[in-house]
Amino acid sequence: MPHATTFPAYADAFANIVLTRTAAGVLEMRLHSHGDSFRYSAAARTQLLDAFQRIGADRANRVVILTGTGDDWCAAFDRSAEVSPDPSLTLAERWDVQFREGRRLLQAILDIDAPMIAAVNGPVLIHSEYLLTCDIILASDTAAFQDKPHLDNGVSPSDGVHVLWPYVLGPVRGHYFLMTQQRLDAAQALATGVCNEVLPREALMTRAHALAAKLAEQPDHSLRYARVALTQRLKKLVTDELALGLSLESLSALAKA
Repeated sequence: MPHATTFPAYADAFANIVLTRTAAGVLEMRLHSHGDSFRYSAAARTQLLDAFQRIGADRANRVVILTGTGDDWCAAFDRSAEVSPDPSLTLAERWDVQFREGRRLLQAILDIDAPMIAAVNGPVLIHSEYLLTCDIILASDTAAFQDKPHLDNGVSPSDGVHVLWPYVLGPVRGHYFLMTQQRLDAAQALATGVCNEVLPREALMTRAHALAAKLAEQPDHSLRYARVALTQRLKKLVTDELALGLSLESLSALAKA
């Protein structure tokens, strides 16, 4: 794996994200929590929105690798007080923040006009839809894909997973995946078209950087216009369907509160 040679100016802005960049413009975005596997939180969501917006605005980023840390890509929440929503907010106000940030976050990823490679280092049970916005998806042989927390908590699975998973799997398999909390292991993910390659975990990042370096040999405009063309249909789906889904998710949560 090539050694990172530079750090973007905003590299120190995020407690849960390590950003490094090669001289060729390959940005590695590695999610973590205290140096170990990434755990999702309200604070992390805010960071991700800011990070994706900055990455998309930085023309020095020519290819982006999105990966995680440790055994899991994201399989648990961080519910500690320092990263949780402001306790002075009402339940409705907390869901309003989630609606606003959630709607902008997927758009921010899709607005990145550099090709994106997902390197899935382990199970992803929370916000797996982020990975499905990438152009190439590599999975470790320890990876697994599931939408676990929504139905576990009696909440509608409609915060973006309802757009991305039926898009990737097809409507029949996508609905089944969400409504039964189906868990796809790496081999199943490959067979159903969720990922492009399955690799031993120790080979994952080497392969991701090799693909990224090859892409980075292309002219800058060719890279960016390819990403724009290949994400256009998905952008339209997200624009048309995400706001309603987030609204329904919040209503389902408020109804059971």
